This record gives sequence, structure tokens and C-alpha cells, in this order.
Amino acid sequence: MNLRISLHNRIFLGMLLGIAAGIGIRLAGFSPDTIGAVIRWVKPVGDVFLRVIFMTLMPLLVSALSLGIAEIGDIRRIGRIGLRTLWYCVFVSTIAVFIGIALVTLLQPGGSLSGLEREQLIRNYPLPASLSAGVDSAENAGILEAMVRMVPRNPLEDMVRAFDPSYSGGGILAVIFFSLMIGIALSMTDPDRTATLKGCLEGVYEVTMKIIGMAMKLAPFGVASMLFCLCAEMGFSIILILSKYVLVVLLGLALHQFVTYPVLLKLLGKMDPKFFFRNTADVMLMAFSTSSSNATLPATLQAATQKLKLPRDISRFVLTVGSTANQNGTALYEGVTVLFLAQCFGMELPFSRQVFVVLLAVMAGIGTAGVPGGSLPAVMMILAGIGLPTESIGIIIGVDRLLDMSRTVLNVTGDLTAAVYVSRFEDSKMKT
Repeated sequence: MNLRISLHNRIFLGMLLGIAAGIGIRLAGFSPDTIGAVIRWVKPVGDVFLRVIFMTLMPLLVSALSLGIAEIGDIRRIGRIGLRTLWYCVFVSTIAVFIGIALVTLLQPGGSLSGLEREQLIRNYPLPASLSAGVDSAENAGILEAMVRMVPRNPLEDMVRAFDPSYSGGGILAVIFFSLMIGIALSMTDPDRTATLKGCLEGVYEVTMKIIGMAMKLAPFGVASMLFCLCAEMGFSIILILSKYVLVVLLGLALHQFVTYPVLLKLLGKMDPKFFFRNTADVMLMAFSTSSSNATLPATLQAATQKLKLPRDISRFVLTVGSTANQNGTALYEGVTVLFLAQCFGMELPFSRQVFVVLLAVMAGIGTAGVPGGSLPAVMMILAGIGLPTESIGIIIGVDRLLDMSRTVLNVTGDLTAAVYVSRFEDSKMKT
């Protein structure tokens, strides 16, 4: 009898144990000094887990974004199919992020913390002395100067000091710009002459993903540690706001899945949404169970060609590119998560900063890995971009697995709707 417990079940068990132990020690009547002493012993476990994730952020960002753009191929060679696919990915991801931001702004899931609870949260995750250069400098120095700072003079310095709030350079935005330029240049250069560089980037990406995979094996312990510390200090209030956060994310995903996609299928793809969902239900179930759009790709290709009757060559291109570049559910999740954490810290984000979050979430969606936990580094990148402590991702990491499974369904559905749209567009071109 095989009693091996799957990773997502172990993470869920770690979440329950951390919450139960944290609430238990808080209700047991121990003094604050005793609780603080226990927290000091438990907290390093979660800190080690987060640091392993942190150390992969820069190599993953550079390699994933560069390869995500490069694998689209030379737009001049691919022509209208590549442009149509890229346009659709950006357009639909932007809609998804705006849906998430609108829900967070309307429902305020992180706004129910009291002043004392917020002070405790800030003690756990100290805010930087000033907000990140990428946002505040843009407001203080003007848009033109902020755009200049996005172009790095020294990409290595921007990587090293990306999380330094006193740094006046481009920081994380400059690293993104540098990565996008590498990807664009790769896509426009003779592949025989850039094979070594691309192979190096692919090697960095694969090794980084392997490290993240090893780090995820520590996730049950890290999740238990972080939630224990939060619940021991804040009690039931942290559970309440996490529940609100989960509901907001699921509501946003449901709206995009059952409202946005059917409208796009009807208007742009000229396909009956009932026919589409009836013939792709098994793919969505597989996406939910695996939490990986990459692992679901063979089944997605089969459904597109055999059930939806889409052209094989177009489906192969659009779905392969989409499994990396068309992460609608991930983009929505990232937008909701960042604004939720900002509310928890009492940070009011004006519309200009919300647009900034949208842009970062859409760009991060291009390079987000289609594997379980692949969006965590992207969320950290956006948190750094608006000046929130990247360690605060520990607040939501315990419930991430359920949301990961749900947003993967949206990612895969978005890939299929893109294939429907591009196929319809190409078919109409051939008939004219």
C-alpha cells in the first residue's frame, strides 16, 4: 500500500498544523514573552524557505523573460500569426488583471485589519524606509526621468540592488527592460549564431526551476512556520482576511472564465461557448489536478485539433507559445495578491500605481513558469516594484496551492481561446 502523500496535500497539512498550533499557543494563556521566544525559534524555518526562493529570482527573471520573448520567434518571419497571438495574450491578460484589481478595490479583503494588528504585521515584515525607486521616483522625478531610469546603465548593479530602497537606479524595472531587450534581440538574430547564448539561458532557466522544485519540498515546513508565527501573534484575524483573499481571487477567476472567455469566443472566435466548454472540460480538469499548463499541453493540443477541429499547425504554435506567454489566470492572481498585501500594510495605491501593477503583472505573465509554484517569484518581483517587503508573500503562501490549481485552469482555457481566435482569423484570410 502506497502511503506517500502528494506535495499539495503536504502543503495543505502544513497550513492546517501551522494555523492550529499558532491559534492554540495564543489561546493557551502563555505570556507574550513566551510566545515571542517560541516564534524566534520557529520563524527561521520559514525564512530559510523564502530565502531559497529569493535567490532564484534574478536568474529566473532574466532567463524566463528573455526566453519567453525569444520563443515567440522572429515576428518579421512569423508575420500575422505571431502578431495576432501576441496581441491577444497582452489584451486578455490586461483584462484579467483589471478584473482582479477592480474586485480588490471594491471588496477590500485586506482592509479589515485593526491598527494594532497592522502594527504587528509590519513588525513581522518591516516596510522599507522609503518606497521603491521604481515607483516613488517616477512620481517625484517625473515620467520622463522614470522612463530613462528603466534603461539600465549597468544591469548587474540593478540586479544586485533591486531590493535596496535607497537605490536611485531603475532596479527591478531596469532588469525587466534588460531581459525583454535580450529576448527581442534573440528573436531577430540568426538562430545558428545565438544557439550558445540561448542554450545558456535555457540551462539557467532549467537549473533555476530545479532549485525552485527542491525549495517546494520545503514548502510544507515553511508554510507551517510562517502561518504559526502569524496566527500566534494575530489570532483569528489573519485567518479571516486570508479567507476573504481566497474568495476574491476565486471570484475574479470565475468571472474571467465564465464571462470574459465566452464573450471573446463569441465575438472574436465565432464559436459557440457551450460547444467550446463541452469539448475542453477534460483538459480543464487535468489542468486543475496538475497545476501545470506545461504538463497539460499534450492534452490541450489533442483537444484543439480533434475536438475543436482547429488547424494543427496554428494550434501547435499558439498553444506552445501560450503555455508560457498567455498566463491570464496568473496575471489576475498576481494583481489581486499585490493589491491585497498593500491593503494589509495600509498602503493606498492611487490609480497610477495600479496601472503600474497591471503592466508588471502582464509582463511577468510572459515569463512565468507553467509549473506549480512558478508564479511566486513573479509576485515577489511586483512587490519589490511597489515598495512592499518581498517576504510578505509568506502571508498568502499557505493558500497558494488551491489558487494555483484554479488559475491554471484559466491559463489553459485562455490558450485554447487564443487558438480559436487565431484559427478563425487565419481561416478568414485564406478565404479572401
